Amino acid sequence: MKNIRILALLGLLFCFNPLFAQKQWQIQTSAVTFKIKNAGLTVDGAFGTVTATILFDKNNVEDTKIEASLETKTIDTGITSRDNHLKKPDYFDVIKYPKISMKSKKITKLADGSYEGIFDLTLKGVTKEIKIPFTFIENPNSATFTGQFTINRRDYGVGGSSWIMSDNATIKIVLTVN
Repeated sequence: MKNIRILALLGLLFCFNPLFAQKQWQIQTSAVTFKIKNAGLTVDGAFGTVTATILFDKNNVEDTKIEASLETKTIDTGITSRDNHLKKPDYFDVIKYPKISMKSKKITKLADGSYEGIFDLTLKGVTKEIKIPFTFIENPNSATFTGQFTINRRDYGVGGSSWIMSDNATIKIVLTVN
């Protein structure tokens, strides 16, 4: 009888705990790209694969938990010499800071059906709160998160002072999950 009560209690905890109601999504593909102006030209680049834990239910966003990271050494602008320069201490310092990470603090569903997330972004040992508007589109076998935001690279100590390079970089994240 005691075992039945314990099982019933555990069943109630799983049924009514919002964290257990969240779907845990697995990343199928990821794309993290960036754009920044340098010497009047737009430089495009990307980072490699994202690793993440995503607990998200589009109908219960208050309990969403998203933690993601990527390796800084995977930076790719299409020019190897530039990529090697960006890996050095004055830019991403990939030896000392091998990862860029994000952790959700709050997710809100907006009136138009899109979402807005407040995240802690840690880059080069500096953590700042950022706001990321994003969409979530669910298909029969997968779903896609797409978000775009702008950061000031100097807030994170990336690249130092420059009169030819913009302070602002635009980052786009696309995650296909199942």
